[in-house]
Amino acid sequence: MKGNLILIHGGGPTAVINASLYGAIREAQENPGVGRVYVAIGGTGGLMKEQLRDVTALPDDFLKGLLRSPASAIGTSRDAIEQEDYERMVPILQKYGVQYVLMNGGNGTMDTCGKLQRQCEGTDIRVIGIPKTIDNDLAVTDHAPGFGSAARYIAASTAEVCCDVSSLPIHIAVIEAMGRNAGWITAASSLAADSYGEGPDLIYLPERDFDEDAFLQDVQRLIDRKRCGVAVVSEGLHGKGGKPIVPPIFTVGRATYFGDVSAYLAQLIIKKLGYKARSEKPGLLGRASIAWQSGVDRQEAEMCGRAAVRAAVAGETAKMVALRRISDAPYRSETFLADIRDVMMTERTLPAAYINEAGNGVTEAFKTWCRPLLGEPLPPLMDLRKGE
Repeated sequence: MKGNLILIHGGGPTAVINASLYGAIREAQENPGVGRVYVAIGGTGGLMKEQLRDVTALPDDFLKGLLRSPASAIGTSRDAIEQEDYERMVPILQKYGVQYVLMNGGNGTMDTCGKLQRQCEGTDIRVIGIPKTIDNDLAVTDHAPGFGSAARYIAASTAEVCCDVSSLPIHIAVIEAMGRNAGWITAASSLAADSYGEGPDLIYLPERDFDEDAFLQDVQRLIDRKRCGVAVVSEGLHGKGGKPIVPPIFTVGRATYFGDVSAYLAQLIIKKLGYKARSEKPGLLGRASIAWQSGVDRQEAEMCGRAAVRAAVAGETAKMVALRRISDAPYRSETFLADIRDVMMTERTLPAAYINEAGNGVTEAFKTWCRPLLGEPLPPLMDLRKGE
């Protein structure tokens, strides 16, 4: 007997979360073991309100639009879920004949996956996680869908700022990148050098304690040497003891809304060094940009969605689809299944081997690891002052 399937989004969206949705819906439509295909409108809250849409019959020509659509096409949430909520979910899933639950999200969503699976023990309901996060902080997987596009965006945008600042060398630009405790996106700005030779001059990551005096010394050297520069900083920068350099505006559950780190540091340069500085904070643009969507990221996101359906129908449960890198050149990857217990609320940060000794940049090892995930090479930016 065929089992019905439901797809649920959780946490912040990405430029390719809908590509995973596309892959999962299409795989489910084509799989003889799946009956009806539902999506929850608005995440877990939508499930509990029974806000479900039947997408079983949606044609491929229509669904292909998901591949190039940002945000979550079915809505997402950061609902705080208590034990009684999990208890409510199971009867709803059974009411709709759901045997396969696919949850697409990051750390919090994988935690929800594991807890929902435990609540489903003794039933025929299977729960599989589909990885998603621009922060790239999921454990076990080589990287997470969503990161490649965010990395491509920050690298390309940083290259454009570097080009601008170099052409009118009168100030220091401080760019703030997303990433609470993991500096993967911030580090990816280093690949701006693939587009515009100079790249960012300084990169500061949350994996290292931030020292304001050392920062100002680094900036003064840039002013002395070339009268300008670009620094890329993580929104989660903190000093010794983990205290944020700019206190968070407020925190709700795992969602922390930080103050403007880039604005704070730009003002610090102005006040302490007496030099012009400006701040840039792309914010949501960094996770919503389809213009800079990575083709590799899109393909892997779809691949993960399809793999999740196959795993559930094959009888797997309490697993997350993960990515294994096979080679860098040419770049190749494959999916495998990770035990959800190895992923739940386990944050993966940038390893020490990817951070330079001074703590103000990244190593070539990081660039080699990250570069394939951006997809097509970034376009070169012209500068006639440098010759051919």
